[in-house]
Amino acid sequence: MTIRSLVWLRDDLRLADNPALNAALAQGGRVAALYVHEDDQTLRPLGAAARWWLGKSLASLERSLDGVGIPMLVEAGDPKEVVLAAARRLGAACVFWNRRYAPAEREIDAAIKAELRAGGRAVTSYPGNVLVEPWEIQTGGGGPYQVYTPFAKAVRQRPISFPLPHPLADQAARSLPADGAGERPGQPRWALKLESHWTVGETAARQALERFLDEALGSYVHGRDRPGLPATSALSPHLRFGEISARQIWHAASAASADDAAKAAGVEKFLSEITWRDFNYHQLFHRDDIASIAMRDTLAGVEWRNDAEALLAWKQGRTGFPIVDAGMRQLWETGWMHNRVRMLVASLLVKNLLIDWQLGEQWFWDTLVDADAASNPGNWQWVAGCGMDAAPYFRVFNPVIQGERFDPDGAYVRRWVPELSGMPNAWIHRPFEAPGGVLESAGVILGETYPRPIVDLKASQKSARERFASLKA
Repeated sequence: MTIRSLVWLRDDLRLADNPALNAALAQGGRVAALYVHEDDQTLRPLGAAARWWLGKSLASLERSLDGVGIPMLVEAGDPKEVVLAAARRLGAACVFWNRRYAPAEREIDAAIKAELRAGGRAVTSYPGNVLVEPWEIQTGGGGPYQVYTPFAKAVRQRPISFPLPHPLADQAARSLPADGAGERPGQPRWALKLESHWTVGETAARQALERFLDEALGSYVHGRDRPGLPATSALSPHLRFGEISARQIWHAASAASADDAAKAAGVEKFLSEITWRDFNYHQLFHRDDIASIAMRDTLAGVEWRNDAEALLAWKQGRTGFPIVDAGMRQLWETGWMHNRVRMLVASLLVKNLLIDWQLGEQWFWDTLVDADAASNPGNWQWVAGCGMDAAPYFRVFNPVIQGERFDPDGAYVRRWVPELSGMPNAWIHRPFEAPGGVLESAGVILGETYPRPIVDLKASQKSARERFASLKA
């Protein structure tokens, strides 16, 4: 097969608003797509949950591309060797891709681009899945932004590119829908579990966005912090793999407020969350590996506790704090966790248990379907206090107070911690303080059917503040 243009796909598994694909088709002639499972020691391997999503997403995209007459190759190996070999084998005169932003990724792409050009092939890269390219937005001093608010203001002052239309809209009607649930031979049990919670692919991403804009946007400002309500978009894994672009989401949400003034407040808050994602990519681009290197040295000198038992209890949702346990069990069951609860479970690990944030980030990396190179470490560093514009050292979330505030009827806890389902609302977030009669009526035996707290909240909070304050001093 001889083709004119090869599109190297990475975290952009969609047809619509795909600049590299659009450019390749505009060249005329035959086009092929390539995805590489990259075997490069400088790249961070995907976690297990993300690998599951990727496999499903590639299968969905392959069917969609086939529907518009574009063959898709899926190969594995050293990216430089695979891309160069594919271009030679196919006779591709032009190679296109959308950019990625981690330091190691950029080095690989630059080396491949140089090799392809040395071989006489044209290579062009395009904006990746961000609102604004990281080098296009700078402080007055010419450096990267370190504080979110002025960064967000600068983003708002720039026009966000409108999404490109589907490159082959007429043929696209023949493409197949997103891949849904269903058993696959040889899949491990955890993969089958995830299938019951997600529909993967570009079509599913578009439907999720439409559903959110129609049904949840009006109550987003207040509902987004309530983990027991279906008030968030759940678009993060679709966005992480580029089944939908940040630009598509931005303009669709903006249009929703233009059509319905009652949704304006929700749109503003939602767009701020999308901008926060760009802020994390801004940090990823301008710094060394943020998954292993703190952006600021505010925690330098902290003596983290080596407590394997406490770390395991945290991973398994056995901390004795119901909303934390609910979040960790939701993560294990679905590969996703509500954003408010992510902050709570991270705070407990780092601030109360004094366990290194990197251990929590690594667990999320392996178990989240939406774990990406920017948001996962960026958000963990924010909670820990070593990220840019991070939570101050003295902010220690109290999971009991937070649970009572954001899950007042206990709906979230009852779903994910069913052994507490009989507890009345007044005690469901503090079973360790409930009278014996209440526990007995609910069928709860502390230390047997549900664990006692693994740490004293007040004492650990005081200890953490003193420890971090001494570092600050």
